[in-house]
Amino acid sequence: MGRNKAIGLTVKEEEIMDLFWSNGPMFVRELLDHYREPKPHFNTLSTIVRSLEEKGFLSHRSYGKTYRYFAVIKREEYRKESLRSVIMKYFDSSPFNAVSALVKSEELSADELRKLLDMVEKGE
Repeated sequence: MGRNKAIGLTVKEEEIMDLFWSNGPMFVRELLDHYREPKPHFNTLSTIVRSLEEKGFLSHRSYGKTYRYFAVIKREEYRKESLRSVIMKYFDSSPFNAVSALVKSEELSADELRKLLDMVEKGE
């Protein structure tokens, strides 16, 4: 990710980033259109968007006195970094420990694990 790797996103920030990843560049008022009633306040969204820009997830292009924001980080990049962070924090930096926990909790079946092994062996 290159920017602020150690910084995760709040639930609201992830929600907003998902909207940018799905819809592309937007003005805050366009972002607001993607919400159902009761919609968040414009100033609230604007503050969160500016925070995302400060964290290095968004940037903007100026159009007079208004800004059109766009994602700087790709969704897949964020997913990888988030997963890496979870593995470091909760599984002693061991992907083996993470997969083992999934298998032990029955979140990952033996068949799914075999498919993963096949994928790794085939280089997929």
